Amino acid sequence: MERGSFQWMKSVNKTIILNKIRMSEPISRAQIAKETSLTPPTVSSIVKELITEGLVIESMLGESSGGRKPTMLHINSKAFFAVGVDAGPETVECVLTDLTGKIYYRNTAVLQLPLTNEQFVETLKQAVFGLFACSGIDKEQVIGIGMAMHGVVDVQAGEVLVAPNISLRNIRVKELLEEEFGLTLKVENDARAMALGESWFGGHGDVNSMVAINIGRGVGAGLVLNGKLHHGAQGIAGEFGHMTIDLHGAVCECGNQGCLQTLVSGNAIQEMSIDFHGERISGEEIFALAQTGSEIHIDFLVQIGEMIGIGLTNLIHLLNPDKIVLGGGVMKSGQFLLPAIQKKIERTALTKEAAKTEVMTTSLGDDATVLGAVSLLLVELFDQS
Repeated sequence: MERGSFQWMKSVNKTIILNKIRMSEPISRAQIAKETSLTPPTVSSIVKELITEGLVIESMLGESSGGRKPTMLHINSKAFFAVGVDAGPETVECVLTDLTGKIYYRNTAVLQLPLTNEQFVETLKQAVFGLFACSGIDKEQVIGIGMAMHGVVDVQAGEVLVAPNISLRNIRVKELLEEEFGLTLKVENDARAMALGESWFGGHGDVNSMVAINIGRGVGAGLVLNGKLHHGAQGIAGEFGHMTIDLHGAVCECGNQGCLQTLVSGNAIQEMSIDFHGERISGEEIFALAQTGSEIHIDFLVQIGEMIGIGLTNLIHLLNPDKIVLGGGVMKSGQFLLPAIQKKIERTALTKEAAKTEVMTTSLGDDATVLGAVSLLLVELFDQS
């Protein structure tokens, strides 16, 4: 395998077979040929290459249907590793995973604000260097670096165009990190990365359309259609937080008034806490007080849930996804938020079927975004398109 690049994947057939093994392991060569309509000699030849490259391994014999028992094939998940980076707005979180997304090592670096583009990139480099140092992994075993970043990202150029939470623009992360590490770098908006990670690691099965929404300091969404991220014509699909909810509401950082982000983000919750608590307190403190049975704090979280529900109802009417997955720091109060969200959708969705759209919190917890960064690499490795 050519380190840091996917150029070794020379044929569509090779990718089809690798993905079939990933999805159906353990599986025999004969079954691959049957399910992909490739000829048995083609399958045997490509499987031999994949075994030589270390991506596929053989296991004990399978069940026989009358002839010789077939040898079963598996992905060699520990043959190669991937680096995932969740960048900002307060820390840079790095993980090293195998090809199944299992995390082996972590490293964290703190972002000292304010900072320049150069300082931000240097922090990224040091965080990745620290990960390699603590893991002791040979870079020859690493297929690349996936990076999730808030704001507007030019995926093709690998450039962060706008990172509002750290007040930076035009950060050439792909060029600079690939030059430093000699590894492929894939960069994506954090909410879209989270959505892709959910589709890979969230245990959702064969869902045709899924929206993942990250509600934290900001509010963003990612849409996965048939396993592919949807970016939109100008690359800004998923800016769910900038849906206008109140024409006369607070001014958002984007310059518009009454965006959903001004009503349900972590920062918005802190600001609104003054009205009912008498002082500014964090979402974590509000949740803790609600858990003690404080009615005023429970009611406040219910109101936040209803506002999220209004936004999700609009989303359901526009996209009609099979499933909506919610993550981010605000959703740690999901015990109180989720029932209010679901009730709002049930009351306001246009049809009974739409009202039953599955809405759930992520099962990946705080790792949802960084695993999404890892999935940016895996989709390149296994994707058939």
